[in-house]
Amino acid sequence: MSITLHDVARLAGVSIKTVSNVIHDYPHIRPDTREKVLAAIAELDYRPNLSARGLRSGRSGAIGLIIPDLRNAYFAELADAVMTAAHKRGLYVLIEQMGGADKQAELEILRGPRMQMVDGILYSVLALGQEDAGLLDISTPLVLLGDRIYNGPTDHVTMPNVDGSRLATEHLLSLGRQRILALGAHEDEVIGSAGLRLRGYTEALEAAGVPFRPELVVNVGNWHRFDGAEAMRATMASGISFDGVVAFNDSLALGAMRVVQEAGLRVPDDVAFIGFDDIDETRYSLPTLSTIDPGRAEIAEVAVGWLLERISAEPGSIAPREHETAIRLVQRESTTFA
Repeated sequence: MSITLHDVARLAGVSIKTVSNVIHDYPHIRPDTREKVLAAIAELDYRPNLSARGLRSGRSGAIGLIIPDLRNAYFAELADAVMTAAHKRGLYVLIEQMGGADKQAELEILRGPRMQMVDGILYSVLALGQEDAGLLDISTPLVLLGDRIYNGPTDHVTMPNVDGSRLATEHLLSLGRQRILALGAHEDEVIGSAGLRLRGYTEALEAAGVPFRPELVVNVGNWHRFDGAEAMRATMASGISFDGVVAFNDSLALGAMRVVQEAGLRVPDDVAFIGFDDIDETRYSLPTLSTIDPGRAEIAEVAVGWLLERISAEPGSIAPREHETAIRLVQRESTTFA
């Protein structure tokens, strides 16, 4: 027989209403009462009945998260941060990954049956661009993530990509590096993470009076370790000279750094490396990787909070909002000299 709210309330010695308030993270609950309820939930292994809740309230208690690729460590860690933020608010998360840059497939996921089961959607746009903003007019509350659509029809939470890449490039310039690779560009991209991070790189060079050299911009199709390694092998085989690498994400940096070390070069003495995203692995690589922390937890907290506000509000009652996180430089061994 399934465990019910009545069972939890009986074991905790509180009312059913109190149990419900704890599950929904109602703020005005005494700490000792909350602890008793949570202990009872854990002891009984209680799982809320989302179907019954939905029939009573018209809500499922779940939100959707649409992201490009869970193989990309940044998105895997973003999903974890979103789940943490959602669970604190009594919400569950249904995750869909797009797996490629195809507009139609992306829209089919956004409008598909799985996303109709949730109360709201967090959507990290990949294939759509600014010109497609009108396609996002759906009835389900929506908050956009990422760098493809700005000032769209709903809330948007992102990071300052230009500022972050500029900060990373300035860091290498401050170490005396003059021939810095920009690893991870997408040819002809202007809006999107790659285009924005390339802009930050070029702005830093210009401000420092360092000539921009097109041959130091390395285009990469995907942003995985393999792609960083392959791009670095091709760059080294071409004979291009460089003394620093600004990688547009950490996975690219980790793959490229391995190739450089295999070639007998020392990091950071011969080549200094900095990535972007501050994924967990950067703390444990050899050497540890300097990077830009883009405020992933802040993205999750703001996005989930805004989505919950939209779910609770009347349609059209909240004007679209834009939030850009705070970033910071994390210096580690790949740019630290003994």
